[in-house]
Amino acid sequence: MKRLAVWKTLLVVLFISFPSAVLAQGLSPILSTEELSKSLKDPTVIVIDIRKVEDYKAGHIPGAIGIFYNNWAPGSGGLQNEMPADDDLIDLLSDNGIQPGSRVVVYGTTGTGPDRVNVTRVAWALKYAGVQNVSVLSGGFEKWSIREKRELSTEVAKPKSKDYKGTFNKGLLAGKDYVKSQIGKATIVDVREPAFFSGEQKLPFVAKAGRIKGALNLPTMQVFDKYPPGEHMEQCCWTYKDVAALKNMATGVVGNDLNKEIIVYCDSGRVASAWWFILSEVLGYKNVKNYDGSMEEWTKDEAAPIEP
Repeated sequence: MKRLAVWKTLLVVLFISFPSAVLAQGLSPILSTEELSKSLKDPTVIVIDIRKVEDYKAGHIPGAIGIFYNNWAPGSGGLQNEMPADDDLIDLLSDNGIQPGSRVVVYGTTGTGPDRVNVTRVAWALKYAGVQNVSVLSGGFEKWSIREKRELSTEVAKPKSKDYKGTFNKGLLAGKDYVKSQIGKATIVDVREPAFFSGEQKLPFVAKAGRIKGALNLPTMQVFDKYPPGEHMEQCCWTYKDVAALKNMATGVVGNDLNKEIIVYCDSGRVASAWWFILSEVLGYKNVKNYDGSMEEWTKDEAAPIEP
C-alpha cells in the first residue's frame, strides 16, 4: 500500500509539472505573441523587456524584467555595441536570476532598423554566456500591446538574485585577428544593405567604405515584414518572415552545408546578430560566429583587407 501511495504521489507531481515542461521545451526561437501568452505562467520562462526604463515602467508584458539594451552591449575600446566583460555579464545574469537552463524570451520595439535587431543582439549575448534556450518575440511590444491589445502591467518585476553558473560559448564571437585568419576559408557574410556592401555608402563612425575581402551579401532588413501589410508605420509593427522564406534567403547565399563555418558582420556587430540568430538558432547552422567589432574596428586597421 505504501508503494502504491508513493507511485500516486509521483504521478501527481509529473502531471502537474508536465505542462510547464512541454511549454518550456516547445517555445520557438522566433516566438509569436500567441505562444508567449500561453507561456507567461510557466516558472521556467523569463521574459526580458529591453526598452528604456521609462517605457518599461509605463507598461510592459506581465512579469517581464526590465533590462535596458545598453546593459547587454555597452561598447568598449572606442567601439560601439561591444559585448560586456564576462564578469559584468555574469553579474547581470545573476542579478536577474537567469540561469543556463532558463527559458528566456527577449522583446523590445520594432519601429526602426536598430530596434528590430536589438533583441537578437541581446539573444546573442545570452547564448554567448551559456543560456541554452533563448527566443525573440516577433512583432515586439507594438504587436502585443497596440495591434492585439493584450494585457499590460506596471508592476516592476523583482527577480531573485542567484549566482550564474553557465559555461561561456566563446566560439560564438569572432575577433578581428581571427576573421583575418579565416579569409578564404570561412564563409564571411556582410549583412548590411547593398549600398554599404558595395562601398557606395558608409556610416560616419566607419573609417572607410567597402567590405571585408571575399565577403558575400545577405541584407538583414529583408528578414522582416510589415504587419499588417499596407498599414501606416505608426499603426504597424515588424515581424519576421516565415522560416521557409528565411531558409530560401540564407541558402541562396551561404548554401545548405550546416557544418560550414560562417562569420557574419555589419558596422558594429548589432545588425549582424539578426542573421547570426536566424542561421544558428532557427535554421540549424552549427558554426556561426558574429564579428563584434565589424567594420567600425576593421576599417581602423590598415592591414585589414577591404574591397572593392
